[in-house]
Amino acid sequence: MRVEPGFAAAIAFARDLIRIPSPPGGEGELAERVRREMEALSYDEVWVDGAGNVIGVLRGQGSAPPVMLSCHLDAVAAGEPGEWEHPPFAAEVSHGHLHGRGAMDIKGPLAIQTHAAALLAGRAPGDVIVAHTVLEERGGWGMAHLLESGDVEAAAVIIGEATAGDIAIGHRGRAELEIRIHGVAAHASAPERAHNPLDLVPAVLESVRELGGTLESDPVLGAATLVATGVEVSPESRNVIPDLAVVVLDWRTLPGISRQEHVRRVRAALDQRLASPPEGLRVEVRFARERLRSYTGLGEERTLYTPGFLMDADHPVVRAAVAAVAGPRPPAVRPWTFATDGGYTCGVHGIPTVGFAPGEERFAHTNRERLELRSAEDAFRVYPELIIAVQNAAG
Repeated sequence: MRVEPGFAAAIAFARDLIRIPSPPGGEGELAERVRREMEALSYDEVWVDGAGNVIGVLRGQGSAPPVMLSCHLDAVAAGEPGEWEHPPFAAEVSHGHLHGRGAMDIKGPLAIQTHAAALLAGRAPGDVIVAHTVLEERGGWGMAHLLESGDVEAAAVIIGEATAGDIAIGHRGRAELEIRIHGVAAHASAPERAHNPLDLVPAVLESVRELGGTLESDPVLGAATLVATGVEVSPESRNVIPDLAVVVLDWRTLPGISRQEHVRRVRAALDQRLASPPEGLRVEVRFARERLRSYTGLGEERTLYTPGFLMDADHPVVRAAVAAVAGPRPPAVRPWTFATDGGYTCGVHGIPTVGFAPGEERFAHTNRERLELRSAEDAFRVYPELIIAVQNAAG
């Protein structure tokens, strides 16, 4: 059945999406709903790739280079439903806001992008690609797969992560590292038989704090940060002295620092305190790795690393985007505080990338997640102009 693109229809679509839980690796039902919407909006081509990304193409009328719009299909867990003011999957509209998990991160903006692009069917200066990706919350594997496959090529990208109507031009990257302390396990009743890796955790944490105080800062992106976010042991039994303790690190890193350099710096910081660890204990540093599996069955082990990127504020694509969305006040040109798929589009593949969407970052990943409908309608209204402006600037 044909669906006419429009703001009311986009919000109805967003409510449908919120009602479908879509954890990373479990986006299948949501992807099917997005595919059906694109077909109902009369996209010229619609397909799902091997990783489960949903891609739609609207053919343009001219020779301008293609521009790609993108949001992600996965959403973080809702947590305890009783802690929400509005049920996380009810998609309630109350006091001028759409509520629920994914309302602003990122199913509301996804619906807006999908419908706003459809308004340009047959009249954009070039092709418009709308690609919604899987596993963004687990390091952006869906976008990495999409670009590495060569299935789509774009001259510019608009990411639909929340900007509150501003133009986002970059973000810090995220590296998840592990400091793995190996020892010898024993029964807790006989600690003399063990080499307890937990004995080194205080020195490790102090080394991490010291290293975090020496990191670079960027005048736009801000300071890089490094913090320990967890200590895990194996085996986990409480009456066993473990043979492995893992200190997990979250490094919000600036562009231009190689993966090897992250490991080298942590290793050097540890060597200042633990150059000669006690007998029976061994310390290694590595990137965290995770075996990712798409709902399509595609699997791959990847390091948990999302690149950062930063566009020049004077880049033609950035200036065109600012001009297109300017209203009573010019939009701020600023970075996101969190990582996005733009790290792959721009940081790895060099495609000019900006972000634009309604929604306030402070509600992301919280049990207060919401999308203000008035600002969402404003964004929907200017999105077609934004697409055309970016497309012309990219040419």
